[in-house]
Amino acid sequence: MTHLELRVDIQSPAQAVWDAMTSWTDQGKWMMATKVESLDGDGRHVDARIRAFTGIGRVGILDTMTITKWNPPISCEVIHTGNVVRGTGEFVVEPIHEQASRFIWAEDLEIPFGIIGKLGFFLIKPAFLFGIKRSLAKFAHLVEIGQI
Repeated sequence: MTHLELRVDIQSPAQAVWDAMTSWTDQGKWMMATKVESLDGDGRHVDARIRAFTGIGRVGILDTMTITKWNPPISCEVIHTGNVVRGTGEFVVEPIHEQASRFIWAEDLEIPFGIIGKLGFFLIKPAFLFGIKRSLAKFAHLVEIGQI
């Protein structure tokens, strides 16, 4: 299992950050090269299914998830159920004060394809983390200016 965890402080109340974070279809506005859709209404409940495609054109990775814990406006946990992306994820919103929050994006991923997959992930991990950091910074900016 590979643990990844990134944080970003956002100058916005916790409820606004939570609402933006759980607006699954809006993730395409800030998550680099990703389109997300809820397969069950608004996707804001336990057992809701979410599908995310990250890539360019038809080349990319499909990440299917099911929400396993729903604790608004604090946390949401998912299990990744796809063929490539497996493991768990957690999204947490921590109030810093009335007008600021911290968003935590964490994943415990099972890297597929044995030693070849682990080596490949080791090689791409810096670029992967760079992309997530940029995406989280964009998320923070869009929430702060009220665009999500």
